[in-house]
Amino acid sequence: MIIGTIRPATQANRFYTGDAKELENEVDSLLMRHNSSQVHDNLAALIVPHAGYYFSGNVAAAAYMAIDTKKRYKRIFLLGPSHHEWLNGASVNTEADYYATPLGNVKVDHETAINLTKADSIFTYHRSAHAQEHCLEVQLPFLQCRLGDVPPIVPIIISTNDYYKLKRMADVLKPYFTDENLFVISSDFSHYPSYEDACEVDAKTGKAIETGNMDEFIAAIEANANSGKRNLATSACGEFAIVTLMLMMDGQYDVKHLMYQNSGDIDNYDHSRVVGYHSFAILRRDNTGFTLSDDEKKTLKGIAFQSIKDTLDGKPITQPSLHSNFSILNSKCGAFVSLHKFGRLRGCIGHFGEDYPLHEIVAKMAYAAAFEDPRFMPVTSDELADIDIEISVLTPMRRIQSIDEFQLHRHGIYIKKDFRSGTFLPQVADEVNWTKEEFLGHCAQDKAGIGWDGWRDAELYVYEAIVF
Repeated sequence: MIIGTIRPATQANRFYTGDAKELENEVDSLLMRHNSSQVHDNLAALIVPHAGYYFSGNVAAAAYMAIDTKKRYKRIFLLGPSHHEWLNGASVNTEADYYATPLGNVKVDHETAINLTKADSIFTYHRSAHAQEHCLEVQLPFLQCRLGDVPPIVPIIISTNDYYKLKRMADVLKPYFTDENLFVISSDFSHYPSYEDACEVDAKTGKAIETGNMDEFIAAIEANANSGKRNLATSACGEFAIVTLMLMMDGQYDVKHLMYQNSGDIDNYDHSRVVGYHSFAILRRDNTGFTLSDDEKKTLKGIAFQSIKDTLDGKPITQPSLHSNFSILNSKCGAFVSLHKFGRLRGCIGHFGEDYPLHEIVAKMAYAAAFEDPRFMPVTSDELADIDIEISVLTPMRRIQSIDEFQLHRHGIYIKKDFRSGTFLPQVADEVNWTKEEFLGHCAQDKAGIGWDGWRDAELYVYEAIVF
C-alpha cells in the first residue's frame, strides 16, 4: 500500500496513452527500434525531448537505450523547462512522495529535494509549476520500461534566464553530478519553423551542444534567433536546463549526439510548422590518464610569467595563443602557483575549483601570487629576473566510495559534508608523518570543520597534483 502524496499522471491520454498495457507495448516497441545501440557505463546525463510519443518517442527511445541497465543509480535528477509560468528560479517538488504513471508510481527522493531548498534559496517549490507540467512526467514511462525498478527521482523545473542564478543552481547540483546519479535534461528544439528551416537551425544548435561549451551553445541560440527564420519561436525550449547542465560539466565530459528528427519526419501533412527533437548522451571521461607534456608545462610556465610581467609593465595580461594540440589546457581544473626567490617562498596562491580553463587559472594565480599574497609585499620589476615559478596542476576530482581507493602521498583529498568542505594537497603527506586515517581526520577537523570522524559519512573525492 502506497502512503504519501502522489502527483497524478496529468498527461496520460494527452502526451501518451493512459492504458497501461498499451503504454508498455508502445514504449517497448520504441526502445526495440534501438536495440543494437551502444550502452554506456560512464553515462552522466541524457538530453531528451518531451513531446507526445507519436512525435518524439523514437528520439527519446534512442537516449534511454544508452543507459546501461546493469548499473544501479542512486537517484535520477529530472531537469526541464516551465511551460506554464515564469519562476525566475527553480522549483523542486518537495511535496510529492511519488509521481504516478499508468505503469505505477515512481518514488521521489524527498530528502534530496528538501536539501536543495536548504542549500540555496534559488530552489523553491511552486505547486503550480509542477501540477500540469509535461516535460518531466513524459520521461517516466521510458525509465520504467528501460530500468524496471526506477531509482528515486528529483523533479526540478528551471525557469530563469539569469546566468548567475543558473550558476548558483549548477553549484548546488554539482556535488550530485557524480557516477552514482543520472541526470535527465528535458528539451525539445526548434519550434514552428518550416521543415527545411528546422533542419538547418537544429543542426547548428546540435553541433554547439556537441562541443560541450556553454558559450557556443548560447551563441548558436542567439544566432538562430537573429537569423530571420519565419515562425521560429525558440531553438531550445529547455535552454536554461541545458545551460545548467553545461555549467556542471566543466569540460570533463564528452557529448555524443544520438538522433535527430522533427515532427515533419513523422507527420507529412504539414511541413510549414514543425518542432525539432534531438537526443544526446553526456559521457564522463576517464581522467586517470590526465597528464601534461613537457611542451604543455613550458607553455603554462610562460603564461604565468607573462601574467606577472604584463602587470608590472602596466599592460593588460596577454591572452595566450594555444596550439591546437594543447586542448588539455582548456580543461577546467584547479592549480596553485608558487613563487620562489633564491630558494625562499615569495608568494603562493591557488584555486581549488573546477570552474576555469587551466590556462586561465594559471594566469590568475600567477598574478595573485605575485601581487595579492597577504604574507608578502608585491613583486617588483627589479625582482622578476630572480623569481622561480612552480605550478601545481590539480587533476579533475574523482568521487571515491572507500578510503581503500585513496593513496597517501599520491592523492589529495577533498571532503564535503552538507555545506562544509576542506582539502589537503597530496604534498601535505610528505610534510607530516600521518597515517591515512590521520590524514583524513586532520582534514575533516582542521579544514572542513566537521570533526575528527566527520569524513566517515562525508563525500570523499581524490585528485592528484602535477608539480613542475
